[in-house]
Amino acid sequence: MFTIGCHLSSSKGFLHMGKEAISLGANTFQFFTRNPRGFSSKEPDPADCEAFIKYWSENNGGKIVAHAPYTLNACSAEEKTRELAYMIMSDDLKRMELVPDNYYNFHPGSHVKQGVEKGTDYIVELLNRVITPEQKTIVLLETMAGKGSEIGRTFEEIQAIIERVELKDKIGVCMDTCHVFDGGYDIINKLDSVFEEFDRIIGLNKLYAVHINDSKNVMGSHKDRHECIGKGNIGIEAFERFVNHKAVQGLPMILETPNDLPGYKQEIELLKGLYKE
Repeated sequence: MFTIGCHLSSSKGFLHMGKEAISLGANTFQFFTRNPRGFSSKEPDPADCEAFIKYWSENNGGKIVAHAPYTLNACSAEEKTRELAYMIMSDDLKRMELVPDNYYNFHPGSHVKQGVEKGTDYIVELLNRVITPEQKTIVLLETMAGKGSEIGRTFEEIQAIIERVELKDKIGVCMDTCHVFDGGYDIINKLDSVFEEFDRIIGLNKLYAVHINDSKNVMGSHKDRHECIGKGNIGIEAFERFVNHKAVQGLPMILETPNDLPGYKQEIELLKGLYKE
């Protein structure tokens, strides 16, 4: 099953997002749990969630991906910022139980001169506090471009977190094509090798979702600027190889390109056309 979708606004609820995704030709989608640049949020409506679950099942929808706000920094040097990250993630994961068996993605954070080791300690501490055996949501660490003091640029940095998470069945990875490319992984010419490296270091069984974005920058730039599919430095041919690679079959692929809904619809059709069943 080819699972493709895009990022949608959650302001009108889950059922609206589900219907909007289907209208775009998608069978998955991503949404922010709250203001992406802040912390404000709207309480989910249990009736809306139930209606969405029914509608999504009837339309063969795949796993959906919730995205934590960008302002969440689990490895901040400030304790109050780390505690706020815990409160937000804890609340988000409770809400996700209204639409169970899906994914919650977050950026590992920026250590800001503390060093990767100390930052990793803080991220692990947060995850071991917030993840519970009862939850049905899998938490995903996103691969990062390595801008500034971001943690998660390398597969080794991601694995250093995962190996210390106690409830390992509740943790996984979301690979962002723009981020890994900007981070220095050659997904154009050495895609097999990149996935082999991921499997050796982390394990492909931990890859649960993909952010599928082209890049405005060259490989290894560490700048993280998304571009529409085929209009950046990764290119159509590389995306054709990517979507057909055995490592990502069945995974939700989420577009985060600089686009509007009609543009997303075109990109979804484009990627579907590249996919060989």
